[in-house]
Amino acid sequence: MLNASAQNLGTESAFGVLARAGALSAAGKDIINLGIGQPDFRTPEHIVEAGIKALQDGAHGYTPSMGLMSLRETVANDAFQRYGVRPDVSRIQIVPGGKPVMFTAMMLLGGPGHEILTPDPGFPIYQSAINYSGAKSISYGLVEEKGFAFDADDVLSKITDKTSLVIVNSPANPTGGITPRAEMDKFVKGLADFPHVTIMSDEIYDRLVFDTKPLSLLSYPEIQDRLIVLNGWSKTYAMTGWRIGYGIWPERLIDFADRLAVNFHSCVNAPTQHAAEAALKGDQSCVEDMLIAFRRRGSLITSLLNDIDGIRCQAPGGAFYVFANIGDTAFTSHQFQDTALEDYGVACISGTSFGGFGEGYVRLSCANSDEAISEAIERLKKMVGERG
Repeated sequence: MLNASAQNLGTESAFGVLARAGALSAAGKDIINLGIGQPDFRTPEHIVEAGIKALQDGAHGYTPSMGLMSLRETVANDAFQRYGVRPDVSRIQIVPGGKPVMFTAMMLLGGPGHEILTPDPGFPIYQSAINYSGAKSISYGLVEEKGFAFDADDVLSKITDKTSLVIVNSPANPTGGITPRAEMDKFVKGLADFPHVTIMSDEIYDRLVFDTKPLSLLSYPEIQDRLIVLNGWSKTYAMTGWRIGYGIWPERLIDFADRLAVNFHSCVNAPTQHAAEAALKGDQSCVEDMLIAFRRRGSLITSLLNDIDGIRCQAPGGAFYVFANIGDTAFTSHQFQDTALEDYGVACISGTSFGGFGEGYVRLSCANSDEAISEAIERLKKMVGERG
């Protein structure tokens, strides 16, 4: 008999759109993919070479469940170099991608009788993991009028004695929005009134910040005993397929996170960990090059979308997405997504895939060439003119 919790698992619509786009492409249709959230760059060569060398040198066996000590130390050093905070290595866990940190957090802090606050629109796996855990999801809105930044007072007002976890994500998927430091300061200060609440800060896009200084919740010592930081290599170093990320856990939770890892995946494969270490220690010009490209593409796609009657779009503050308002067209979000893909060959994602506040929006990825972006938006302009 199926565990009833399995019925609560959601999915990530971007992969469904990717599969459909692939099927249409295989059938001969010209598809421009602005749907999937992964850099369109190759993993930098020095990182690939480190992975190959590890294999050639015999890195074929198990590693410690928490990850290679040298990699964990490198993560701690990287945090110190970028934020002036060196987390204790004993609290750093290497995992296969960012999602294990999310699921582990929900499994440890969710469950019946608990409430977890999550952004809306937000990464859909937050909601899926909350539902699977048996906790109640409480959404807080990220609205266009505030640049898709969260409102600290609004978030704090939703905390109750049942709240076990608050999820924050800046720069954010799907909006590209960044919560400013002043709002983060207010949020952290307000958390002093709720010592029972843990915070999970999803900082997977923290190296892709365009016009402001990157901010990590690691910078707030007053919440370190109840802060989970999620980060990794997928977005920063174009390593989505390598499947490697890390969590920085409070001391009271790290042993439980390790136990779940042992039960679920044992450890992260060895050569990928050596490649990840090379990524953090090596030349960082590859990161800067991608940042420059995504900033330019974000400006390009925003400008082109704003030339379409019925669509308006804010420039992203980071990551590689725009969240375009299509509310003045004739389409719902899902209609826009499906029509764009099936009839005009442009893959994008309905805003409702990221929560109820996403109705009237679509997410478009900047992870494609300038030429492909320009052609895709020209097709959408034609679509809105003919159908919308």
